[in-house]
Amino acid sequence: MAERIGLWLNGARGSVAATAVSGLVALRAGLVPPVGCVTELLDANLAPWDAFVVGGHDIVTTPLAKRVESLVRDGVLSYDVAGCIASGLDAADAEIRPGYDPAAPSPSQADAARRLAGDIADFRARHELARVVVVNVASTEPPVRVEHDSLAALEEALAVPGNVVLPPSSLVAYAAFRAGCAFVDFTPSTGVALPALDELARSNALPYAGRDGKTGETLVRAALAPMFTSRALRVLSWTGTNLLGGGDGATLEDPAHAESKLASKTRGLAALLGEDVTAPLHIDHVPDFGERKTAWDHVSFEGFLGARMSLQLTWNGLDSSLAAPLVLDLARLMAAAHAAGRTGVQGALAFFFKDPLGSDEHRLAEQARELHEWARTLGTR
Repeated sequence: MAERIGLWLNGARGSVAATAVSGLVALRAGLVPPVGCVTELLDANLAPWDAFVVGGHDIVTTPLAKRVESLVRDGVLSYDVAGCIASGLDAADAEIRPGYDPAAPSPSQADAARRLAGDIADFRARHELARVVVVNVASTEPPVRVEHDSLAALEEALAVPGNVVLPPSSLVAYAAFRAGCAFVDFTPSTGVALPALDELARSNALPYAGRDGKTGETLVRAALAPMFTSRALRVLSWTGTNLLGGGDGATLEDPAHAESKLASKTRGLAALLGEDVTAPLHIDHVPDFGERKTAWDHVSFEGFLGARMSLQLTWNGLDSSLAAPLVLDLARLMAAAHAAGRTGVQGALAFFFKDPLGSDEHRLAEQARELHEWARTLGTR
């Protein structure tokens, strides 16, 4: 009998989480094939879908079933599938606890982290889980500078009443490590990308990965940019426009929140091309798009004898449909990494991220090769 694994979602009532939970329930029931799940292609010993139990944190109270109604309207999943997974959604919804809200009163951030970690530990104990993987799928935060590089200094500051040291995404990562859990940051927020948190993960022998799930425009760029460099074609500019609906679009309409996302996307392109190029990029919120997102790219490049040419492309997709299977993949992979005794950042999972921690590789084909090689080291099926 397979070990039971916990999937704890921070932002558990958002669109990506609701789609991931819906997909997991549907996969367990054999209602859908695992289209988009990369782990189905790997030669690795990974937990089956029915081994996972779902819980999470969120600061909103919208039930998962209600969120799924909007996903049905936006075409993310069919009405027939939604009708067959209601009991599974209700079971997951019953395991969602109030998340960390920096606006809510709390004696200190250390106390808040203890509450979050306690929720996860209680979930693990009640369901007799071998391990829990925490995945951050909450809304993107503005960039934040954290002053404390050492774990000791960070924890001393966290214990001071009224002292706001960590942004919510980083406090969630801290709580996950304190609860003995592997961690995945699927957002471009500060999250786990702090020296003190790396120190905590390593001291507790825990793996982590991130950041910013690669699902749309950046996925296309990761595949296409190497084409130009491998053919010695000089890219002069790469312009991008993103049109987003839903909660993600509304969040990124705020320039402060969009800054993290834009920086993540821009760093990846520069790394792919091997040099900085003119690369204006902006994000527009289009409310009627719902879950749909559209990206327009215009690439201006130079060929032999200075000939000027261009490539134009349009990417149109459903954001949560693209993200959710990756969340499930990462849960399987991080559970296996934890079981195998892997510690610290797992750079071989760069394939899944725009701004990968622990890796400078951005070329999609090379990332896929590294992922397959890494997965084989976990043990074959």
